[in-house]
Amino acid sequence: MKIHEYQGKELFAKYGVPVPKGGAAFDVETAVRVAESLGSWPVVVKAQIHAGGRGKGGGVKLAKNVGEAREHIKAILGMNLVTKQTGPKGRLVKRLLIEEGCKIAKELYLGILPDRETGMHLIMASAAGGMEIEEVAEHSPEKIVKVFVDPLAGLLDYQAREVANGLGIPAGAMKQFLAMLKNLFRLYVDYDASMVEVNPLVLTADDKVLCLDAKVDVDSNALYRHPDILAFRDIEEEDPHEVEAFKYDLSYIKLDGGNVGNMVNGAGLAMATMDAIKAAGAAPANFLDVGGGANAEKIANAFRILLSDPNIKGILINIFGGILRCDTLANGVVQAAKETKLSVPLVVRMEGTNVEEGRRILRESGLPMTTATTLTDAAQKIAAAVK
Repeated sequence: MKIHEYQGKELFAKYGVPVPKGGAAFDVETAVRVAESLGSWPVVVKAQIHAGGRGKGGGVKLAKNVGEAREHIKAILGMNLVTKQTGPKGRLVKRLLIEEGCKIAKELYLGILPDRETGMHLIMASAAGGMEIEEVAEHSPEKIVKVFVDPLAGLLDYQAREVANGLGIPAGAMKQFLAMLKNLFRLYVDYDASMVEVNPLVLTADDKVLCLDAKVDVDSNALYRHPDILAFRDIEEEDPHEVEAFKYDLSYIKLDGGNVGNMVNGAGLAMATMDAIKAAGAAPANFLDVGGGANAEKIANAFRILLSDPNIKGILINIFGGILRCDTLANGVVQAAKETKLSVPLVVRMEGTNVEEGRRILRESGLPMTTATTLTDAAQKIAAAVK
């Protein structure tokens, strides 16, 4: 789950990670009052959306006085902000962060995330901060410092110093940087984060370390342990289909440009199904894993969510019946198809427990659908149908 920058900075401050003075606002007058309350100029007006690249899109502005602040606040609040990460549709800005300015001597990059290949935590840092780390990785990989941290041992002193030395932290800022990094790593672990990123992390003119940005993503599977993070959720920043799927404990991710909705049980099977759809000449519109323990009601809700997407021109259901028996799947599909008045082609491929009973239920339902015996066969049939 993503949270806004101002929310991430609340967590940073809680853990003793240095951030600029500032406050969030949801309307023009509140934003102006926050700017005036900071007591010094300039201030920075920052759009709050779940996407990077806001500055390039016009969502971050520097104001030298209250007049400029009001002007920028009015321009940014309510704008449709388009960045590389939002896509061409952009995002409507409904929240702002107003912060004090600072004298920047150097911009750095710092990120912490799990590394699946090694099973360790990875600290990535670069002296080329303030720009997209993907560009640095592609064009100047030697500028990226990588330190792997054993989850059992935690961040050790020599590893923190390795990061600091790789960034060229001066002696005057070394103590503060080491303390900041340890606190940031503790936050990352405590909150089951899938990523903590600061870009830019800056050194000020008086050798202070300051986090000018805060990006925190928390593993959705761990949210039951973090009600304070769940309270930060901004569903207006999420796809409505994903919000609906969350209610029913469905793993759903909407994909751009797809025309085939697919329902699968198991993440690996879902990935293989999407590949097969693509290979057959169509495009998957979503990732949807109903899980091994799904019942007829859960299947029906998943089916309804698929049909609510106007981009979907056909549906492929690919289920291996283990814990989720094929007859349970069939009952759920029939129930949902009747409730939603199915109006797009449907291909069903199922194998496993009670498969013959499942096929009988589908066959006798009287619903317009096509069955398939293999994944390739199913993908080819749905691709032909949507064409």
